[in-house]
Amino acid sequence: MSKDINVAIFEDNYLLRDGYFQLINGTPGFSCVGAFDSATDLEFKLRRCQPDVVLMDIDMPVLNGIEAVKLIKARFAGIHVIMQTVFEDEDKIFHAILAGAEGYILKKSPPARMLEAIAEVYNGGAPMTPSVASKTLKLFRSGVRPLPAVKDQGLTDRQKEILECIVSGMSYKLIADKLVVSVDTVRYHVKNIYQILHVHSRFELLNKQKR
Repeated sequence: MSKDINVAIFEDNYLLRDGYFQLINGTPGFSCVGAFDSATDLEFKLRRCQPDVVLMDIDMPVLNGIEAVKLIKARFAGIHVIMQTVFEDEDKIFHAILAGAEGYILKKSPPARMLEAIAEVYNGGAPMTPSVASKTLKLFRSGVRPLPAVKDQGLTDRQKEILECIVSGMSYKLIADKLVVSVDTVRYHVKNIYQILHVHSRFELLNKQKR
């Protein structure tokens, strides 16, 4: 028997929070282990409920979602984070990914898509949209500083090619067909792109703290 995916929700809108709670607990294979209206006392809440995946609202009161993701990744590296947002605010979404989020989903998304995203990040996936892919390409084309002692310092030609395909609106299946690889290979490359972004972000943060 497979283990349920334990999910914690951080959402200040009661109706949305309760709706997510009911959806997750009412779906076989998923369990909502915590539903919170703010990210205050974040570490205590996460230690108490021990989620596999966190659904985090970007615009949380007191401690915003982006700062909350940074804390989660600093103290609970094994927890996957999906950001929730009302609008496709590219800057906020990109900063959330730099902070360590593995993806994002619009609050207006159908329930089935919400569950699919949770399962995808839990199983090692990292969904990426055209806007995020475009910002990633711009970041590396702008000449981000190399990372000493980090093996993969930048994007490979294949990763750039995949990002270009995502920017053009191609699905992972179409990308796989075009590059004559499997869909799992495309997912693997996208996941590695996320990891490179996270490493760059952590390195830049450490450098700023040392100055």
